Amino acid sequence: MARARPPPLPPLPPGLLPLLSPLLLLPLLLPAGCRALEETLMDTKWVTSELAWTSHPESGWEEVSGYDEAMNPIRTYQVCNVRESSQNNWLRTGFIWRRDVQRVYVELKFTVRDCNSIPNIPGSCKETFNLFYYEADSDVASASSPFWMENPYVKVDTIAPDESFSRLDAGRVNTKVRSFGPLSKAGFYLAFQDQGACMSLISVRAFYKKCASTTAGFALFPETLTGAEPTSLVIAPGTCIANAVEVSVPLKLYCNGDGEWMVPVGACTCATGHEPAAKESQCRPCPPGSYKAKQGEGPCLPCPPNSRTTSPAAGICTCHNNFYRADSDSADSACTTVPSPPRGVISNVNETSLILEWSEPRDLGGRDDLLYNVICKKCHGGPGTMTCSRCDDNVEFVPRQLGLTERRVHVSHLLAHTRYTFEVQAVNGVSGKSPLPPRYAAVNITTNQAAPSEVPTLRLHSSSGSSLTLSWAPPERPNGVILDYEMKYFEKSEGIASTVTSQKNSVQLDGLRPDARYVVQVRARTVAGYGQYSHPAEFETTSERGTCPPTPVPAPPTLATPPLTCASPSSLGSGAQQLQEQLPLIVGSATAGLVFVVAVVVIAVVCLRKQRHSSDSEYTEKLQQYIAPGMKVYIDPFTYEDPNEAVREFAKEIDVSCVKIEEVIGAGEFGEVCRGRLKQPGRREVFVAIKTLKVGYTERQRRDFLSEASIMGQFDHPNIIRLEGVVTKSRPVMILTEFMENCALDSFLRLNDGQFTVIQLVGMLRGIAAGMKYLSEMNYVHRDLAARNILVNSNLVCKVSDFGLSRFLEDDPSDPTYTSSLGGKIPIRWTAPEAIAYRKFTSASDVWSYGIVMWEVMSYGERPYWDMSNQDVINAVEQDYRLPPPMDCPTALHQLMLDCWVRDRNLRPKFSQIVNTLDKLIRNAASLKVIASAQSGMSQPLLDRTVPDYTTFTTVGDWLDAIKMGRYKESFVSAGFASFDLVAQMTAEDLLRIGVTLAGHQKKILSSIQDMRLQMNQTLPVQV
Repeated sequence: MARARPPPLPPLPPGLLPLLSPLLLLPLLLPAGCRALEETLMDTKWVTSELAWTSHPESGWEEVSGYDEAMNPIRTYQVCNVRESSQNNWLRTGFIWRRDVQRVYVELKFTVRDCNSIPNIPGSCKETFNLFYYEADSDVASASSPFWMENPYVKVDTIAPDESFSRLDAGRVNTKVRSFGPLSKAGFYLAFQDQGACMSLISVRAFYKKCASTTAGFALFPETLTGAEPTSLVIAPGTCIANAVEVSVPLKLYCNGDGEWMVPVGACTCATGHEPAAKESQCRPCPPGSYKAKQGEGPCLPCPPNSRTTSPAAGICTCHNNFYRADSDSADSACTTVPSPPRGVISNVNETSLILEWSEPRDLGGRDDLLYNVICKKCHGGPGTMTCSRCDDNVEFVPRQLGLTERRVHVSHLLAHTRYTFEVQAVNGVSGKSPLPPRYAAVNITTNQAAPSEVPTLRLHSSSGSSLTLSWAPPERPNGVILDYEMKYFEKSEGIASTVTSQKNSVQLDGLRPDARYVVQVRARTVAGYGQYSHPAEFETTSERGTCPPTPVPAPPTLATPPLTCASPSSLGSGAQQLQEQLPLIVGSATAGLVFVVAVVVIAVVCLRKQRHSSDSEYTEKLQQYIAPGMKVYIDPFTYEDPNEAVREFAKEIDVSCVKIEEVIGAGEFGEVCRGRLKQPGRREVFVAIKTLKVGYTERQRRDFLSEASIMGQFDHPNIIRLEGVVTKSRPVMILTEFMENCALDSFLRLNDGQFTVIQLVGMLRGIAAGMKYLSEMNYVHRDLAARNILVNSNLVCKVSDFGLSRFLEDDPSDPTYTSSLGGKIPIRWTAPEAIAYRKFTSASDVWSYGIVMWEVMSYGERPYWDMSNQDVINAVEQDYRLPPPMDCPTALHQLMLDCWVRDRNLRPKFSQIVNTLDKLIRNAASLKVIASAQSGMSQPLLDRTVPDYTTFTTVGDWLDAIKMGRYKESFVSAGFASFDLVAQMTAEDLLRIGVTLAGHQKKILSSIQDMRLQMNQTLPVQV
């Protein structure tokens, strides 16, 4: 309801009211071209009923009605008490709600009478008035409160007209805009103070400004209120439009005090499979048959050869059947296929080694990254029952077995008298993508001793016009039973060779031309193959009447022909035949004698061993368990009556003169750990790690110290630390192992945080798993598998070490366990629940520990379970809490960790299965691109421990230490980021500026800052 009309104002001086009445009919003039988006809080222009504002005193401001230029009724206030001095007339609006704005603008339209145009007025006439405001949380003002004075009212400005009017002029409307702020309460009142002016307040509009929602750089920015001050810049976070992604973050615009956008930061661009459209305000999907592999403003492209796409918004064109792309191929590369098999594989066997050569495949598959793999298989059995299996690890390939670039390889260390099949595979960059195995060409060979040596001499027994009768002595080294001889001969003047074979060491060559010179060579053959041809010798047939020549015709000096004689054919032939007939008997007798000697030696050794350990019944019983065909089993050195005997049996004694200690690199349980060099006679010098036994040791300490060498000496695997030998005959006592340049895996990862690809990390894990597979197959439990006990060499090869807690497994395939003595030290964070509770250590408990090692590797050396106490860890594991996936950990790897942490040890994977799983992941690198979520496989309470609560730290330095980034404490302080409020506002640019240049470290710090912002209930974007 409208307020009751106030009492009428005192009458104006005669003639003055007619001067004001024209103002009530003047049009309201609005500003044009306002660039800011304005929202009105109050506007009297559209009010037709009484405004009913509060005035003081009542004889001051008067509300009157009028019309605008469109004859619309309007309500205005006027005052003209100019003939009375000391005027103090107040007018206050109703309560105006603030709507969360911090700065309000007031647009005033008014007219003012020129004081000079009013006759007979005192000097107190003014042409200005004052604008005030008063804040309140509710509509609490009354006629007497607040007091009508500048305090508690807040003055905005003194308003003066640009133009005033006189009696003869038409009314001139002034428009003034003023602003005030910052506002903090729920609303406010406007107040106007007149101190002696003759004026009319035509309209009052209170409004605020904001920046309109806009699209810029493929990003959408919302409507944003201006700040509390005219110079304030308000940050508006942006979001990418549909089908667009961030190019740089944080994505923001600044809204200035005039409601205008300025200073864009960050940008978006069209995502993969989309192209710009509608003047960069849309990202349109690529049509079928085209693709766009990368985000950006480029257009969609047609699919490369051998690929297609049938759906829109394709980021890559899929390959046709049997065509693939390698992981390193770009999306715009043509799809290629696997190569055809190599051609023309030939072998040249020599003793227990051979050389394989082959020709290039006919079809390279459209690629130029062709490589070759050589697969060695050892075969047993006869025709129809033959079975083949992979060769042992000790077979050596030079230059290597896999990834050959040349079409030639030398294979050695094969077993004698063994049949082998060699498959030569042709592979290229997409062979691992094909579901079929690589295509190959195979060759079968049988090894033996070396082929026979060269036949030493050739003798001519008789010659005629058409034949030559020759003989020769057997090779000095037949290397087996001579099967036959092959003779190559040709007439010297023609050079066309013929061959003939003979099972004896003589032959008659027939069909020769009379009086011609022949060049003759011979070679022997055993099951190992042919030996070398003898040196060429020249013989001459006689004329038609000729017989044996008086002297042989020597070969040229360069051929080194042996001396020839002419003997009776009958006598020489009978002697050679007798030698040939006796040769099998001689060879058989020699073989039988050799077998007898070997048997005697073996029996003697076994008897001595049994006698040596006759007092140790436990050792004898275990030793009998291990004697099985093809089985190598670990022997606990503590089962020996004399532990020194185990050292002599399993560790090589090295002369101390061959060892040179260079520097101390650490300290062990028994003494110092040093780096040094080992130079043994006939071998190249190598770097070694040297563990020394401290001075003043007891015999028990010496035995325990050398027991690790007795353990290591039984292992031979590329992923197990290799024992070079021991020094026990001089002081100090030493254990020498291969030197690993990068030391322990946990510290190495922390030092190189974020610097490796996922494939490199999985390769490290694969090496550790292969070493543990080898140990488990030897019935050996490590008990202390952790990243700190894995050593890394310069080629990133990881090797299992530190066998101090290892123990022997009972040979019970159903439940091989070791029960430790109660009270033994156990690494809780790495140990399986059954090992903690019942001291049951098995290969399955090693698998649990391996899962923890996987977590350490993928988190770059983070401490498992962080700062939880050992008892907290035990309780958490018992409640089925499991470690969450580390940052950027592939889902497949975290699932493998969870498999290793299954409570039932019988359900955990074997190390052989782990190796196979990792091999599949390496071959299919795309499976490693799926990243695990933070909640994967575990309960939330334990997961929360991964986010350090910044409020628990007193300084920024403490927080950096907690997230393993303490190296940057001085950089943060020097740059001024000494409080958490400042740190929470940091961006990637800030980190670069203070010297955090490693991408992995930036990612970790920014991720923690994001957590800090969430804890502060902030929502500003952060680059991760």
